[in-house]
Amino acid sequence: MDLDLVPYPVLHLDAERKVVAANQLFADIAGRTVEGLIGANAEEVLGLRAAEGRPAWLPGGPQAVEGSAIITKPDGEEVGVRGAMKDDGGGGVVIAMRAADGAGPSGIEVVSTVSHELRSPLTSVKGYTSLLLNRWDRLGDDQKKMMLEQVHHDADRVTRLVTELLDISRLETGRLVLRRQMVDIAALIANVMEKVAMEYAELECNVAFPDEMPRVYADPDKLEQVLTNLIENAAKYASPKDVRVVGEVDDDTVTVSVHDRGEGIPEADLPHVFRKFFRRDHGRPTGTGLGLWISQGLVEAHGGHLTVSSIVGEGSVFSFTLPTKAFDAMPFNDGHGQVNPS
Repeated sequence: MDLDLVPYPVLHLDAERKVVAANQLFADIAGRTVEGLIGANAEEVLGLRAAEGRPAWLPGGPQAVEGSAIITKPDGEEVGVRGAMKDDGGGGVVIAMRAADGAGPSGIEVVSTVSHELRSPLTSVKGYTSLLLNRWDRLGDDQKKMMLEQVHHDADRVTRLVTELLDISRLETGRLVLRRQMVDIAALIANVMEKVAMEYAELECNVAFPDEMPRVYADPDKLEQVLTNLIENAAKYASPKDVRVVGEVDDDTVTVSVHDRGEGIPEADLPHVFRKFFRRDHGRPTGTGLGLWISQGLVEAHGGHLTVSSIVGEGSVFSFTLPTKAFDAMPFNDGHGQVNPS
């Protein structure tokens, strides 16, 4: 099977514990290329070991069907993962991985960051509702409508932040459930643009899709979350007046790209933009630093990839791929977007 269709990092080792196959997600975590992994001695090159220091496998078979491990990148950075191992029938093993419990920032840090972002919309909701309750008879219809629209917008923002908080837990524990259906992505983008325009009144977003744009097999709510994050980021960090959303079709895959005309992202920052809590030193940092990390996880859960390219002084392009066929039927998937190596 094509390991790149699996929404989690996967590594295939032969009986001598040499890499015979890996997907791009694993290569990204290991800080290497897929080509550079093939034929490598996994234990030596990747530094894969159990959390307590023992090898993650023993001669003659895996040490455990499931357990914690640490991948050491070439630069010495360590990434905690949990791996589920399965015998491939020829003496080798296939390992499907996800982030280890406790890896990355603590739960307190997550709550602290999201709570800070919740304060602004909740303050707005409290202020406007107080005005409406106390001065209803003295307010004009236009004023009431403006305040109610803002309350509605801020309530949506709070809902999104709470959803982000829940998604962090689900993505890290591999318990994200996708409710897939065939989605008209062009109609979904139009809906997203309408909502984003409530916050960025100057938004000018041009959409260029092929005439025969196929529907994608996706969870519409999660896909809307990804698109909202990418279009909002383009409007916030670049310019709301020159955003383009381009769709392309290639065999069983749809690619959606969000282009902006901003100052671009420095090359040194590009490897970090999808990391949790990463915020560029771009004026006064805003947001939680979670949006792109969550968006990447949601896209990967659909069997796709989220990537970025940028030219300083010209702008950036965030692109994600989605399968047009039913992903539920693919191997290693349990029907809910979760890897099931057994």
